[in-house]
Amino acid sequence: MAADISKLRNIGIIAHIDAGKTTVTERMLYLSGEKHRVGRVDHGTTDTDDDPEEQERGITIFSACVKYKWGDYNINLLDTPGHVDFTAEVERCLRVLDGAVVVFSAREGVEAQSETVWRQADRYEVPRIVFINKMDREGASFDDVFGDIGPRLGGRPVAVEIPVGQGPTHVADPFRGVIDLVDMKLVQFDPETEGKTVTEVDLPSELRDDAMLWREQLMEVVYELSEEAMTLAMEEKEVPREVVLAALRKGCIERKIQPVFCGSALHGIGVQPLMTGVGNFLPSPLDRPPVEGITPGKEDKPQTRKPDIKEPFCGLVFKILPAKTGDNYWIRIYSGTLEQNSRVFCPNRDKKENVAQIWQIHATKKERDGQSDSVGAGDICCVIGPRFAITGDTVCETKAPVQLPTIQFAEAVLSMAIEPESTADRKKLEETLDMLRRQDPTFRAVENEELGQTIISGMGELHLEVIQHRLTRDFNLNVKFYKPRVNYRETISGQADVTGQCNRVVGANTMFARLKTRVLPAENPSAPVVVFDRLPPDCGLPNAVRTAAIEEIRERAGGGGVIAGFPLSGVRFEVYEAEMQEEGSDEVAFRIAAGDAFESGIQAAGPVLLEPVMRVEVTTPDDYMGEIVGDLQQRRAIIASTETRGAMTVIVAHAPLKEMFGYSSAIRSLSQGRAGSSMEPHGYQPAPQEDAQSFQF
Repeated sequence: MAADISKLRNIGIIAHIDAGKTTVTERMLYLSGEKHRVGRVDHGTTDTDDDPEEQERGITIFSACVKYKWGDYNINLLDTPGHVDFTAEVERCLRVLDGAVVVFSAREGVEAQSETVWRQADRYEVPRIVFINKMDREGASFDDVFGDIGPRLGGRPVAVEIPVGQGPTHVADPFRGVIDLVDMKLVQFDPETEGKTVTEVDLPSELRDDAMLWREQLMEVVYELSEEAMTLAMEEKEVPREVVLAALRKGCIERKIQPVFCGSALHGIGVQPLMTGVGNFLPSPLDRPPVEGITPGKEDKPQTRKPDIKEPFCGLVFKILPAKTGDNYWIRIYSGTLEQNSRVFCPNRDKKENVAQIWQIHATKKERDGQSDSVGAGDICCVIGPRFAITGDTVCETKAPVQLPTIQFAEAVLSMAIEPESTADRKKLEETLDMLRRQDPTFRAVENEELGQTIISGMGELHLEVIQHRLTRDFNLNVKFYKPRVNYRETISGQADVTGQCNRVVGANTMFARLKTRVLPAENPSAPVVVFDRLPPDCGLPNAVRTAAIEEIRERAGGGGVIAGFPLSGVRFEVYEAEMQEEGSDEVAFRIAAGDAFESGIQAAGPVLLEPVMRVEVTTPDDYMGEIVGDLQQRRAIIASTETRGAMTVIVAHAPLKEMFGYSSAIRSLSQGRAGSSMEPHGYQPAPQEDAQSFQF
């Protein structure tokens, strides 16, 4: 438990893939003294990428938590993936963090996944600071990246540092340090100590003019945020450093600005000021609003919990790591104190849970010698003992229950069939898939008893590929894998009024029911199905019968559409008239009539198959632009925009997921390995008629 909650920082490192998140994390651990040697992503020696799959691919797949001290501050840092297939890891982390460091590559700038994680941080109202990394790379441009943050992300960047030079050592003006615009000092980093030795010197005359221009922009923001600074400026007095920092901190916590740092994490340049900036500008749990929830069973009764150990305990499960000794539950504690060997309540499951052990976390494992008797408000810990809670569930004090908002994850867009090669493997496969579902909220596994196969679903090709490797390599399962398939949806194209009927003779009895139902499309084709009871109060239907009819339509809608049973979306049902008889018009009869209304209504309204569409961003040298655009158009892509960024052209297109299988390999072939691409879900659109006809109606 942190001695002073005001000195606690729960932060995340978020960015596009390959911007340098893990390298920044490694450098922070080294500079703080947590490590004696800096790990390298390309060598597979980093603390946070400790999974064999991560080390082999050189990317982050699973979020990892590390703790370190920097000055007076205790930092809980979550390193997150940059690939869109693992965006759930970012989602779950941002849900429990108080602040974030957004990393941009000085060469590539604001990229597709940069926009995604920025929007996620906006949704959770997470204050953030910015680190422009890789200032020592060919083509690095601080000004270009800084200038993109406002128009592309809707941010308001404020430079607290600027680089001295940019680019590698062989260019005329290489990157060699930073200028601190608050203290107006040149900050230099000793390469012999990998950035541990930092020296501050007065600005040379040749750097002063440019620094003064940036300093004036910084102070304009300070005057806007601080009345005290404005008053001092009007009186032509010097604004103290403490006033400048306080104003910037206030603006950052209120999410009005994002302080910007720069450097090269690989060479240890600029990371120490960034670490100091985490303490100076990002909020402690005390600076964040009290967490809001509801009283279980009373959804209209709100509750709030302050980050105070005197409040009743409540926390949120944001990650579960299965383990042989008991699943590791990662919990963010919002209020009160969690004690070892205690009992807590999970209102989402209506179950009591045991807290057998509490551990500190290092990377994705329990920290050696890190067992604790208790952990207080604001902190993050690992708990062993719970059995029922899942990701996004609340755990709280039994006598003072509260239920916090859960975590919403995107739906899987890609599926593939798998089946065990022997009966002996079947049970082990079921247990393994159940474990993977607990660990990864975006992973789905549903057994198809008719085919004897299991359909697994994920966020993309890479996601399913990682799952495939884990099943065969980590769990030694003999499993057959089939070609991935797209997860379609179904909707309707128009409106229809239908009458659902039940008129059956069963033995000596006649079952009768009639329901008039209107089926119409919702404004958003991706919206969930809604069923409205528009029956007049005097229609004569008993409540139980009325409820059964409405429930039947909802259940039918939940089972999928009529083309191929894919999930139904963007449909509204309105039941507005009913007819019954004195005998034989019971719940069963009206369920049959409701089912008939559902089937005939969807058919009459024109069922439509929807295919998932991806937003594709390609960065390519101009030489290959024609071939890449032509290839995208052959894949039924619509080019949304093109933009020049330095020597590269960025193409943004919207393409059906079905046509994008294997695209990363194709683009490497088209560009001789010089172009790169990223994809993220964009929405759904009507599929070609031949796709719909390929399914059995």
